[in-house]
This record gives sequence, structure tokens and C-alpha cells, in this order.
Amino acid sequence: MSSTDASTDERTDERTDASTDERTEEGTDERTEGTTAKSAPSSATRTALRARIRLPRLDGLRGRLVITVVVVALISAVTATALAYRESREAVLKRAQNAAVEEFRNRVEQSATELDVPTDPRSMTRLATDLASGMRASLVVIKYRDFTASSDPSADRTRITAELRVAVRTQNRVSLQRVEQGGKPWLVLGAPVGLDATGGRGSSGQPSGVEIFTVVSLAEEERDTADLVRSVQNGLVPVVLLAAVLALLAARTVLRPVRRLARATRRLATGELNIRVEEKGRDELAELAHTFNETAGALEHSVGELREQEALARRFVADVSHELRTPLAAMTIVSSVLEEDADQLTPDTAHAARTVSAETAKLTRLVDDLIEISRFDARAVALTVHSVDMAEAVRGTLAARGWTDRVDADLPVGIRARLDRRRLDVIVANLVGNALRHGAPPVTVTVRAADDWLTVSVADHGPGLAPDVARHVFDRFYKADSARSRSEGSGLGMAIALENARLHGGTIELAPPAPGVGAVFTLRLPLRTESAS
Repeated sequence: MSSTDASTDERTDERTDASTDERTEEGTDERTEGTTAKSAPSSATRTALRARIRLPRLDGLRGRLVITVVVVALISAVTATALAYRESREAVLKRAQNAAVEEFRNRVEQSATELDVPTDPRSMTRLATDLASGMRASLVVIKYRDFTASSDPSADRTRITAELRVAVRTQNRVSLQRVEQGGKPWLVLGAPVGLDATGGRGSSGQPSGVEIFTVVSLAEEERDTADLVRSVQNGLVPVVLLAAVLALLAARTVLRPVRRLARATRRLATGELNIRVEEKGRDELAELAHTFNETAGALEHSVGELREQEALARRFVADVSHELRTPLAAMTIVSSVLEEDADQLTPDTAHAARTVSAETAKLTRLVDDLIEISRFDARAVALTVHSVDMAEAVRGTLAARGWTDRVDADLPVGIRARLDRRRLDVIVANLVGNALRHGAPPVTVTVRAADDWLTVSVADHGPGLAPDVARHVFDRFYKADSARSRSEGSGLGMAIALENARLHGGTIELAPPAPGVGAVFTLRLPLRTESAS
């Protein structure tokens, strides 16, 4: 199948997955409603339903979007309510105030003609009572010189402020003032009774000295305004709920392509380099999907080239290594013969023969290591597992290389494990050989078995490894002394040892530096015994 076909299939799968998810969620909701209508769900059913409902996380993008929209809607509603309350209250009070002023002016002009000036307290009291009965007034107070008459002698007159008295006394018109007392609003009106040119009385003309005050309650208007505000407030909850629903729908629309992109990214991270997402629309999300597809395509192309180059490099190393084996075998035979007859040659010729033999042996080991590492890269390595006595195996490794007298071995009897003895020999030989070459005596080998793990530790008493060396000790072709371009090792021994350990399901660890101890390498392998196998 071509790359284009694979990309089309992936996009189809992506759309199918997304639509399936949506249908599954909707179908679940419909089935839930049907079940609720038929019978009340049990406790276990309610628990399962709650587990299916995915509430938006407050720290997620959906949660933040919903919270933002709800907060904006709430602030807008509260602001609108506050403005509506202020405007409606002002309008209602203004209308009530204008009606009260007009009524007060008319009543004063009608009733003032019945008042003789100068007047007496009895006439003033009668006029105050008549005015109070004909108006929506809680209290009417008439003042003339030192006399004061009231429609209700027991009523509180403190609502008639000194400020209003001064205004009435100095201004030849109706004056008013709104006051708050006892948590209730009141409108206080005052006007002087004047004498016109014909001797008539009214609210205009020359002052007669008579001042009339009235107190009107605005509690009814305040209640009307409060009822209006409560009606608006009762509408806040539906508005906020509607905003939340709209935010959820918007978040669902926005986050659906984001979720698809997230799934595609996860699949891309797992190695599906041909994954693509659908580019739908012309918005920023479509641009993001287009960028993702371009990035995935470039990554697929680059990784493909790298894999081809890596395969070519591995094939080249393997081919070269195999091609070198035949001439190396012949060179080894010739150098061995020359080395055996070196005593019969001249000193210079004997030295040359021994040098050729040594370098041929190094080249042979390098070629063998290259072939081995290429087999690991090609995953063409298999274990030949047998039951192995660990003490016997380690002693055999030391004896085969003549290290028995140079290494202290702590090898308990009776530790057996199922593993590849040849590869164990390679691992132990590399660890001990490095300790002998780069460390300092005594070198110790310790075998232990505990907690289903087999450990083989190799320690020396040298200076240990510097931190920059320890980080690269298992790298291929790495040598601690970079100035020594020629050395006995190939730089592949520790890498091969680690690959063999991983092939057994284990690893090799380098212990942290400790006082009085050099480098300590520990081989850790799962302990597979005869019964476990």
C-alpha cells in the first residue's frame, strides 16, 4: 500500500473513531434517559451512570472555557441588574415625586384660600387635617411664626429637616427632599403660602409667613422597584445555565479536533509515522492540523532516510567484517608460524614477527566484536540456555584467561541459574579484564542470589571512574583516554557485555563512587532456576 493510501486510511480511522465516540456518548445518554423513565435505577446503576458522565475538569481547557463564559455571563447579568435597578428606581421615584409635588401644589392653592392671615392654632390644625385627608400624606405640618400645627401630633417631625425649612423660607416655591428613616424612603415637601396682588392666597406671591410641610411615604414605590429587581434576579439562574450549556457546546466543537490531534500525536509518538489528521475549515485549528500533517510528513521522510542509512551502515560493517575473516585467518596462521620461529631469526626480524602476530590478534578481536555488535543491531542473536553452576562458570572464565591468581573470587556453592554460559563468559571476561587493566589490585568477583535476582559484582581498588567517563562507559568505541588512539581494547567490550545482559533480561550497573573502593560493576540477571523454567 502506498503512503497516500495509508494516510487516507488513517484519516478515515480518525474520523470513524471520533464519530464512534460521539455516537457512543449520545447513545449512552439516550439509554440512560429511557431507563430512568421506565423505573428508578438502583444504587449500583446510579454509580455506574455517574462513572460514565465525564464532568469537565476545572484545570482543563474545557473547564476553563466554561468557567470564563459563565463568569462573563454572570458579570453581565449582575451589571445589567444593577443598572436596571438604578434606572427603574430613579424613574419610579421621579414619577412619584412629580405626582406628589403637583398634588401638593394644587391642594395648597385650594386650601390656602380658607386660611385667614394672621391665623390661629385651631385654624392651622383644621387646615392640616383637611390637607392630610385629601392627599396621600403621612403627615402635614403647618408653621406660622411661633405656632406649629400637625395633622398627627404624635408623628415624628424629624423627617422635616432644617435644610428644607431654610429652603422653604428663602424660596417662593415648592421645595422637596428625599430622606431615609427607619430603613424606609420618604418624600418631604414644603411650600410657603403667599399673598397675591388681589389679596388672595396660594403657593406664589408675597410670603404670608405661613409654611406648609407634608411627608409622603415612598415605600410602595420602593416595593415595586424591589419586585422588579427580584424578577430580574430570578432570571439570572436560567441565563447562567444557558451560558454554561452554550459554553459546553462551544468547547465540544473546539476540543473535538484538539482531541483528534492529541490521539494522532500519541500514535505518532509510538512510531506510526504515516498518521495524519483531517484538515477541516479555515480557522486556527485547521491551520494547526495542516502544520501537524506537514511535520508528520517531514518526520516520516527524515526517519525513513535515517533508517535506510542505518541499515546500509550495519550491512557495510557486517559485510566488511565477514570479508576480513578469511584474510585474517591466513594472516593469523602465518604470524603464528613466524612467532614460533622468532628465536631463530635476527633480533629485528623476530621483533617484527612478534609485532605482526600481536597486531593480527588485536585485529581479529576487533573483527569478532564488530560481527557480534552487528548481530545485536540486526536482532539476529538468540540465547542458548542451560542450567549453569555459577561458581563453576566464573572459575572457568578466570582459569581460561590465566586470571585465577590475580582475582579474589567469592563464589558460594549451590547457586544455579538458567542462562547462556558462553554469553555469561563474555560478560564476566569484559568486566574482570577492564578491572585488571584500568583498576588496581585486589580485584574481587562476588556472586550472590537473593530476591529472585542473580548478581555478579566485579570490584577493584583503583582510582575509580571520573563522572564524565562513567556517563559513557557503555558507549560503543568509547575509551577513557582519548589521547591513546591505539590500545589493547576495541572500545566495544562494555557495549557487548551490556547487550548480552539485556538479552538475558538484566542489566549492568556502575555503583556510585565510595571511599577506599574503585570501580564496582554489578551484573544483575533474573534468577531463573530449574523449577522456574
